[in-house]
Amino acid sequence: MKAWRVHELGDPKDVLKLEETKEPRAENGEAVVEVEAAALNFFDILMCRGEYQERPELPFSPGGEVAGTVDGRRVIATPFPAGGYSGKVVVSEDALFPIPDSMPFEEAAAMHIIFQTAHFALHRRASLKSGETVLVHAGAGGVGSAAIQLAKAANAKVIATAGGKEKVEICRKLGADLAIDYREDDFIGAVKEATDGRGADVVFDPVGGDIFDGSRRCVAFEGRIVIIGFAGGRIAEAPTNHALIKNYSVVGLHWGLYNRIHPELVRETHDELMRLYEKGDISPLIHSVVPFEDVPDALVELGGRKTYGKLVTKPG
Repeated sequence: MKAWRVHELGDPKDVLKLEETKEPRAENGEAVVEVEAAALNFFDILMCRGEYQERPELPFSPGGEVAGTVDGRRVIATPFPAGGYSGKVVVSEDALFPIPDSMPFEEAAAMHIIFQTAHFALHRRASLKSGETVLVHAGAGGVGSAAIQLAKAANAKVIATAGGKEKVEICRKLGADLAIDYREDDFIGAVKEATDGRGADVVFDPVGGDIFDGSRRCVAFEGRIVIIGFAGGRIAEAPTNHALIKNYSVVGLHWGLYNRIHPELVRETHDELMRLYEKGDISPLIHSVVPFEDVPDALVELGGRKTYGKLVTKPG
């Protein structure tokens, strides 16, 4: 079978090699997934560079999110942190999640991590209530696009930010009640105006840096800012005196920890996400399905923020 492999660390364009490899074999408690589709994620770039928190032994295949079949069963699989950029991959049986026949493999591969992350952020960490206002940053990105849809499914009002007219329009199409181009407009003032000065009850922040600093200025009384990541590059500081004066909370979400500490919650959330999918309330935003041979180039596009939603490839 063919697989993208990394033998030395560096940028994906330089170190990813498409090779013919032996098919894997499963041991006790494991399963072999025939990969129909695999998602491209930013952490794949970091792993190629050796900059991710988990470092597989060389050589390895990136790809921590796939969809395919196991003995005829249609599944999402998480061979995290690596292994999915190949025709087949071995995963723990615990890392298999069933998907309905109505879900294409491309959508299944793009769905698991972003919708799980957004659901845990909004419902477990922020305790989102019906009728509240949610400010979603990077709304046209993978996890941001999931957050917009899940917030709307929970009957919340959604304000989204994005960079550029195309991405702002994507946020509107996803259901955002108000979409703001943060490059051109002041999102702080827009949020205050849209909420009659009250501010956002929940802030979904995968960006950090200046975006976090601005969010503190437009979060509501008893609001919750959920820290998802630091795509903006700078890790912002949270002055505790400001949180005290305005009566808001800053909470973090490391979704991966739930897989180890409370895996039953991940299962429950998966069942809920499948219900929402079949109901038509949510669907992953896919930028493109790229040829397997073009994975390194696609990762360059992803790393350069030239895409929206998720990128998917088909190893078969």
